[in-house]
Amino acid sequence: MHAPSEPDPYESPRIQFGTELRKFRLLAGFTQQKLCIPLHISISHLSMIENGHRAPTLELARGADHLLNTGSALTALLDRLNRAATQLPLWFRPWLEFEREAEALRIWGPLLVHGLLQTEDYARAILSREPDVTVEQVEERVAARMDRQNILKRLTPTMLWIVLDEGVLHRPIASPEVMKGQFEHLLEVGENLRVSLQIIPYKACSAVGLLGGFVVAEMPRSAAPVAYIDSQSTEDRVTDRPEEVKGLAFKHDVIRADALSRHESLGMIKEMARRWTT
Repeated sequence: MHAPSEPDPYESPRIQFGTELRKFRLLAGFTQQKLCIPLHISISHLSMIENGHRAPTLELARGADHLLNTGSALTALLDRLNRAATQLPLWFRPWLEFEREAEALRIWGPLLVHGLLQTEDYARAILSREPDVTVEQVEERVAARMDRQNILKRLTPTMLWIVLDEGVLHRPIASPEVMKGQFEHLLEVGENLRVSLQIIPYKACSAVGLLGGFVVAEMPRSAAPVAYIDSQSTEDRVTDRPEEVKGLAFKHDVIRADALSRHESLGMIKEMARRWTT
């Protein structure tokens, strides 16, 4: 029997765990029924975990390790995946799985380069300005932000439709060297065919969306879209209310209509990278 193909390491944690669990189960010669009985779960429950549709528990991981004779492989994997999530703010964690599993993300950024496109130095400059944050916390949060960008490295990367305000290119977040590095990174990412990066210029005189950024996630398997809304509040940033999500998607279309083309946008970013070092 051939071993199942290796999981894509850049998939969501639930999918990573489910893929590994299924691989170990098949290698041990267990059917789903043979494994679920001693774990005291239904076949449908186990199937949902293996397909990444349901989050596993630590108790299940330990039980599977024991039954499949895998040492602590599944327990360690679940612990690592959980620890990665704990580096993110509590209010952001509900959004993390939607971001990871989305087929496409429609992003509007009026103030900063979006986290999925930030360099380590740019992210560090932002996160280090938080009140009472320690150096260790900053580095952990930078690492967690970089980990989020793995959705762009998957076998089938998430499609990104990103619009940034021109002011993002002028705002001095860090030193000229860091800003130049950030814009060079934008140019590199902007060449990716699954990333549509556009700039809405000052001359568009657009006021739509200036109250704050947002992201609309288009989910797979015909699931309803979900949105994340930037605000100073630490609650109610994620919404699946149809009218609200539909309104944000429409607003993103309006903003994109006023934006420069991809070619013109990359030209503006290239020029700003030059200006930051002259």
